[in-house]
Amino acid sequence: MFMKLNTLNFALAGGIYVALCVALATILSLQGIPGFPEFTGALVSIYGAYGYSVSAIGILVGAFWGFVEGFVHLGIFAYIYNCLVEK
Repeated sequence: MFMKLNTLNFALAGGIYVALCVALATILSLQGIPGFPEFTGALVSIYGAYGYSVSAIGILVGAFWGFVEGFVHLGIFAYIYNCLVEK
């Protein structure tokens, strides 16, 4: 009745989406747009140990870790969804 998700494509799409969100948030924080410095402060507390900072290099580092996190989390989501659709 329900279609299965292509796990790899779903994970890739999720990784790209999260990477773009983190990169955009970092860019907007660098420009001083209200609300974004607080959000990127939270990102620093999560990814700071892995090299993320609110800087030009931080855009790339944050996009990389955002891709990894989105890929893993949404890949797991698609896998669990496919397991539930089979039943």
